[in-house]
Amino acid sequence: MLSGIGIAHAQDATAQQGQPTGQQPAAQSQPSAPATPGQAAPQQAIPLVPQEQERVIKSLRVEGSQRIEPATILSYTKLRVGETYTNATVDQAIKDLLASDFLADVSISGVETGDLVIHIKENPVINRVILEGNKRLKDDKITKEIKLAPRQIFTRTAVRADVARIIELYRRQGRFAATVDPQMVKLDQNRVDVIFEIHEGPKSKVRQINIIGNEKFSDDKLRGEMATKQARWFRIFSSNTSYDQDRMAYDQQKMRQFYLTQGYADFRVTSAVAELTPDKRDFIITYVVEEGDRYKFGDVSVDSGIRDFDDKKLAQALPFKKGDWYNAKQVEDAVDQLSQTAGFAGYAFADVRPEFQPDRENHTMDVTFNIAEAKRTYVERINITGNTQTKDKVIRREMRVAEGDAFNSFLIKRSEDRINSLGYFQDKFEIDRKQGSSDDRIDLNANVEEKSTGELSLSAGFSSLERFLVQAAIRQRNFRGMGQDAHAQVNYSSYSKSAELGFTEPYLFDKPIALGATIFRRDYNSFNYIGQNRNTTYSQVQTGFQISTGLPLTEYWTLSGRYSLSVDDVTLDKNSFYKDSNGDGTLDTCDPLKAGRYLCDAIGNRLTSLLGASLIYSSLNSNLRPTKGTRFVAGVDFAGLGGDVRYLRGRLNASKYWNVGSGFIFSLSGEGGYIHSLEGSRGPGVDPVRITDRFYLGEPQFRGFDIRGVGPRIQRVPYTGTVASGTQALVTDRKQIIDDALGGKAYYLGKAELEIPLGSGAQELGLRPSIFVQVGALFGITRPQLNTAYTQATDSNGVPLNNADGSPSFLPPRLTASDGSPLFYNSYQNDAGDTLTRLTTCSAGYSDTAGGTCTGSEANTAAFSNSTIYYERFLGDSARPRISVGIGTDWNSPFGPLRIDIAKAILTQPGDDTKLFTFNVGRQF
Repeated sequence: MLSGIGIAHAQDATAQQGQPTGQQPAAQSQPSAPATPGQAAPQQAIPLVPQEQERVIKSLRVEGSQRIEPATILSYTKLRVGETYTNATVDQAIKDLLASDFLADVSISGVETGDLVIHIKENPVINRVILEGNKRLKDDKITKEIKLAPRQIFTRTAVRADVARIIELYRRQGRFAATVDPQMVKLDQNRVDVIFEIHEGPKSKVRQINIIGNEKFSDDKLRGEMATKQARWFRIFSSNTSYDQDRMAYDQQKMRQFYLTQGYADFRVTSAVAELTPDKRDFIITYVVEEGDRYKFGDVSVDSGIRDFDDKKLAQALPFKKGDWYNAKQVEDAVDQLSQTAGFAGYAFADVRPEFQPDRENHTMDVTFNIAEAKRTYVERINITGNTQTKDKVIRREMRVAEGDAFNSFLIKRSEDRINSLGYFQDKFEIDRKQGSSDDRIDLNANVEEKSTGELSLSAGFSSLERFLVQAAIRQRNFRGMGQDAHAQVNYSSYSKSAELGFTEPYLFDKPIALGATIFRRDYNSFNYIGQNRNTTYSQVQTGFQISTGLPLTEYWTLSGRYSLSVDDVTLDKNSFYKDSNGDGTLDTCDPLKAGRYLCDAIGNRLTSLLGASLIYSSLNSNLRPTKGTRFVAGVDFAGLGGDVRYLRGRLNASKYWNVGSGFIFSLSGEGGYIHSLEGSRGPGVDPVRITDRFYLGEPQFRGFDIRGVGPRIQRVPYTGTVASGTQALVTDRKQIIDDALGGKAYYLGKAELEIPLGSGAQELGLRPSIFVQVGALFGITRPQLNTAYTQATDSNGVPLNNADGSPSFLPPRLTASDGSPLFYNSYQNDAGDTLTRLTTCSAGYSDTAGGTCTGSEANTAAFSNSTIYYERFLGDSARPRISVGIGTDWNSPFGPLRIDIAKAILTQPGDDTKLFTFNVGRQF
């Protein structure tokens, strides 16, 4: 049976049913005598209530109890066998039992005889609590806020409270039109299902924010300071356009803070009213303000009770002076500055309090910063808790203070930054400070919360050059809880295949010396596409190892070194790029016509022995997600300590982060490099730095461009048509052009990025969007020799011919004999009269043997190859900047950390390959 849950209390129902069973009225009125004709009807007599008599309870029992013990029922009353009672006593017992919320109905019989029987009807047990109609608030959000739950006792009081709570939850979401209709379904065994039928209604938006009394600043300026925003079409995704009472109070505080920063010390909000429109869809908020007069700073002084401090020097270092406009934010900053100064000097509990003395006639504000007397503080204990996996020593070695040291707030902050940079614990870790055993002792409590340090990442992508690519990697950054780093990585794509194993010990023999080793094998295939056909250019297989070490020089400076030994084997597909130079049918020589001179020069097997060092400066507050600080790296590598390759390579890298307020993080970064060969010339048109040792620029470091999409390259553009037909022309379809990146000897890359904070809902999803602009270039190689083996067509006068598109008209390569003699086509007729063609070395007539005596005088036709003709052009070797702009976001998705970027290249150079969209995904464990 489905019924509405009544609002009347159970006592009311009892009252409507009359007296309890067996209980008689205390008195009854007697009927009046009938009126005599002609006489007025006599007034009805007022009944007399006899005084209640006390009776003794002879027996007492409970009937109707199912779950509740009779003794429990009796414990809620004052009725006891052998004691006296009256009607009032019985009525009070009924009220007490109903107030227990255990019972739906109570009556007492046997009042006249003293054999009292308490008849009860227990409240039902809740079988289920069902929510219907809730779409904006999920079940789990509501059920944890209400009190009714399965296997609990059903009461109307609890129902009313839960209805009110659900409505409050919806109001906090801005849905003031929401209603809740509670229903009850009766089941057997005195059980019920409770159903809350929810009608959510539309979200109540803030239609208008009115401000009355402001003269110095416009309404728009003040609205801009508020968290609440007016509902407009362009704020469709904003959560701040809904009404929230708490946010309204926050907005008043924000307005006051703004005026206080502008010098209006007497500003106040005299009234704040939020009116709901009749349709309950929108709110109109009205603030009435009094701006008051604008103040300037008067006398600014410091009164320190700490004898080590010079009051005048402290006052001179404050961020404001007498005569400046009063700014409450600067006063707060000054308090922090003085507290920090005291902390640097070892006074952990220094109390800094500003004292204000306004001069309302001259509109000045005198400020005195009182620093209470304090004792120099020493660290008594450092307590580390919460680390279930990480060893204590891994945390303690990042602490910049030790037990017994003088307290220093700067070193405490530095310790927090270093521990956060480990990446082993939840963000925003802070060291708590508590009073020690005496006034000059302090305990530092590092309560950490472990987070996953293992990473299992799967990355996928799609490129116009590579097609599909995938990467799998496993890494444990806190191996065995000792802070060690172990990783393995495998990459597979049409572009490359690689495998890598590495291990790093950050504290060798418990000393601040890092030592790591990596072994690797990388199989890189450079290729391009002609139409839909993939054409491999060269293959590079690199096998080797690297040993690296790091040694801190100071708190911020580190010196690192590395040594690597690798073997590079660069090959070309013989069937595609080789020719038979000896005429024996063996493909033994790289053919520049097929591969290009730049690829033929790269072929070979080389051993590289490289020694490098880097000087690193870092004041970042976190190495994983910095919001403040600077990082600078200068590195140099020398190849030539043995091996076959000799060069010197240098790199610079710098970045700076600022927390610009309100959650915005701005960063600037730049890097550059140059490589110089220590070998001699390798021939005209051949750069002394091999193609495999040069820098490359593009995705992922330069967003908006494809992999190796920036810098010098050779494009081999095929011709369509023939010279004879007059239709020869260069193809214009980019997919038909062979594009080989050559790399560069110098590059630069800069980036400016602004991370944008989102609302609480987006933050819970782990969304961190940003906008960025990048500028960079890759350049500096020797101009390669382009293919000149093709013969340019000429007219009858020997004048070179060009095509309609302006490109030179090329003839296919001449066919030659084994001795290099040019071949010709000789046409003759056989005995049957058919015209046949034979190759001959004779420009006129015919010879039975190559190079033999030519017979006849008829001119022969020059013999050309029927292979595709390519026009080679060298592009991209320019230091002129390439610029891209874009948006991207980091997202802690259900699939793992995801990075998505959409970047548009707005300034390019001829030959650059652009790319609009990239993404990367991985999972932590």
